[in-house]
Amino acid sequence: MDAGNMNTAPGKVLLSGASGMLGAALRTALQSRNAPVSQQVLQLVRRPPVSSVELQWNPASDKPIAATEPLEGLTAAIHLSGANVAARRWTPAYRREVAASRVDSTHALVTMLAGLHRPPQALLVASATGIYGDRGDELLDESSPPGSGFLADVCRAWEAAAQPALEAGIRVVHLRFGVVIGPGAGALVKMLPAFRMGLGGRLGSGRQWMSWIGLADLVAAVLFAQARATLAGPLNLVSPNPVTNAQFTRALAHRLHRPAIMPVPAFALRLAMGQMADEALLASARVVPGKLLEAGFRFTQPTVEEALAAALQ
Repeated sequence: MDAGNMNTAPGKVLLSGASGMLGAALRTALQSRNAPVSQQVLQLVRRPPVSSVELQWNPASDKPIAATEPLEGLTAAIHLSGANVAARRWTPAYRREVAASRVDSTHALVTMLAGLHRPPQALLVASATGIYGDRGDELLDESSPPGSGFLADVCRAWEAAAQPALEAGIRVVHLRFGVVIGPGAGALVKMLPAFRMGLGGRLGSGRQWMSWIGLADLVAAVLFAQARATLAGPLNLVSPNPVTNAQFTRALAHRLHRPAIMPVPAFALRLAMGQMADEALLASARVVPGKLLEAGFRFTQPTVEEALAAALQ
């Protein structure tokens, strides 16, 4: 990495969503990198604070944070937000919740940060590879246009909500996450019971592309994007080696020493989950991390086998 393009000062970082799998891992990485801890990583929480590094906020309020003085002079703000898109069937009410949890919270935070006397140098805000929609075998990088569908529309609005930060001169990075492979949470945990019983299998045809990233690489990539001042705009946080659903299924079954001979037909997924099945489980997005690779980022888990080994050790 080119030190001339890096911001190496530890500074003070604001983190939202620290209770999730990625947020918790990122918080640990930030705390181990910066010292003293109590002055370096501020966490936004919805509940009453239990420590001096927590700030309570309510993005639905006219004033999301009562006192914004602790936010002055941040090195960076990292905003991880969003209700789980695969948590339940996409009823009209849940679609509104999925959109609001991303777009409204981002707009509230960004508007507040843009109004500071000393706004953060950088804002890294979550997005997703769902912005590309269902694209078959097309190879997609950050220059590829958005696709169509509910998830793509939400992601477009999500990224647009950060516009006030750009207007305030803040460097904005849209973290387009793929499927995260890590221990203890996320998509992998939901798959494990069936696969461990030998009841796992591909979804639909299994030919749909899955863009994924190991948790360790994801955390490292977020920190890399925070530090490298030349990175801005959309950033695909995925492995350079996307796999089809069938390939992922075989790799997971092999790792668990179990067969994977129980495919789930597409019609059954649609019957059980409706539109969510088509966009979240059967859609194909062959996404590559063009800008990360160009900037010199090195993956430690470039293959799905390595990521699964780390997650399941």
